[in-house]
Amino acid sequence: MPRPVRRGYGRAVPPARFVTDSSLEGLARLLRFLGYDVVTLRSALFEEVLEAARREGRTVLTLSRRHPRRWAVVPVIPLPRGDEAAALRIVTAAHEPAGAPFSRCVECNTALQRRHAFEAAGEVPGSVLRAAPSLDYCPTCGKWYWAGSHVDRVRERLEAALGRKPGTPPGA
Repeated sequence: MPRPVRRGYGRAVPPARFVTDSSLEGLARLLRFLGYDVVTLRSALFEEVLEAARREGRTVLTLSRRHPRRWAVVPVIPLPRGDEAAALRIVTAAHEPAGAPFSRCVECNTALQRRHAFEAAGEVPGSVLRAAPSLDYCPTCGKWYWAGSHVDRVRERLEAALGRKPGTPPGA
């Protein structure tokens, strides 16, 4: 009698890496909040986005329905126009994030580093420095992140769009 196939065993699938143009910048930011690796190419032509995907091993997120045959080797996910919540659900249902929620810079997509709060002196409000022993820092753009009230608002927005808490798998 054959043995049942066990889910979760075998070769690990690497998290998806995405690229898009500025038409999906809002979605890209939300995906970065969730820990997804999403590069945005501002002012890029569709062909330039496809070339970047090929070169960097990324999947294209696009509102475009055209996909030239010569780029058939590049994975493309066409997303619905005008429904950011549906697009977010499509991507998160089929792909794993590169890291935990709130672990990437929403501006430049770099993985954040945990730093001692005193390193941010003069760059963040004093009340933040007194309240948090450590903050997250983007080594690429120099932006500091901390769990303020804005994080709660972003979590609520993501939960409303996904229909579940950020960081929990679909259907859980």
